[in-house]
Amino acid sequence: MFIRRKLGWELPESAATPEAVFRQRRQLCKAIAAGPILLAGGTMLTGCKEDGMEALAATSDDPSAGLYPVERNARYELDRELSSEELATTYNNYYEFGSSKNIWRYAQELPIRPWTIAIDGMVEKPFEIGIDDLLAKMPLEERLYRHRCVEAWSMAVPWSGFAMAELVKLAKPLSSAKYVRMVSFEDPEVARGQEASWYPWPYIEGLTMAEATNELAFMVTGIYGKALPKQNGAPLRLATPWKYGFKSTKGIVRFEFTDQRPVSFWETIQGREYGFWANVNPEVPHPRWSQATETPLGSNERVPTLLFNGYADYVADLYEGMEGERLFM
Repeated sequence: MFIRRKLGWELPESAATPEAVFRQRRQLCKAIAAGPILLAGGTMLTGCKEDGMEALAATSDDPSAGLYPVERNARYELDRELSSEELATTYNNYYEFGSSKNIWRYAQELPIRPWTIAIDGMVEKPFEIGIDDLLAKMPLEERLYRHRCVEAWSMAVPWSGFAMAELVKLAKPLSSAKYVRMVSFEDPEVARGQEASWYPWPYIEGLTMAEATNELAFMVTGIYGKALPKQNGAPLRLATPWKYGFKSTKGIVRFEFTDQRPVSFWETIQGREYGFWANVNPEVPHPRWSQATETPLGSNERVPTLLFNGYADYVADLYEGMEGERLFM
């Protein structure tokens, strides 16, 4: 007799947030904003804002807006309520536009059409493809994912997009390719943070082929049933929910398949603090703060952080026999 083993993060459908509650999130957000939200280092999160909807309204001119909402994949559920749409779209790390969290207005200057993506390196035939042509080839779906920032805050969001394995399939990499190197856009005329010469622009990230083809690796093109806002990485970003958020690179313009391990943006800046793997582990502290707990956006309470951010059932086997690697930063 087949016995299905329930995964650690799964909940019954009855435990999901009711649609009516989700639709009233603006009122809920106002109530939450009445109190301060503190992170481990004493940083206060911005409260929910009426201009949060203004941030999302900027996606209405996205040519892909009519593709959303897409059908939710019920395999990827959550053990917590979704973060408020306003906070998730106005509290952002995007160093291309500055080091503050409130960069969403600056990000609106980024032109996302035309947007061409290069796929090259160790592939059968290098090619370029426009984002809308890529979207037309991909099976879009929605997934509910945790997101854990290395700064010890977290959120839970409904990403829309497609499995990264589908992009790998389209790329047709050679069997000798071991990694995917991802390159983000570089345009300092509109992304003023890129005028900072002490940062190694453009933003670089990488995954092993096994990680890139793991079912959790997800190419994001939308959020909350809408096209992805620019401040969240439009038109194409990565989501690797078992890793710290800085691995989920935004504004991608190139996928290079290679047999050399990429050196990522933050690894170049400070390799002692930000390694290639960056898997979430509450038992391995950042050199300057603990990773044992996190503060969900919209909360003033700290909650325990889980190994691999709660996705160990999916990814733990990727790292077996790698005891010599600094997997968790």
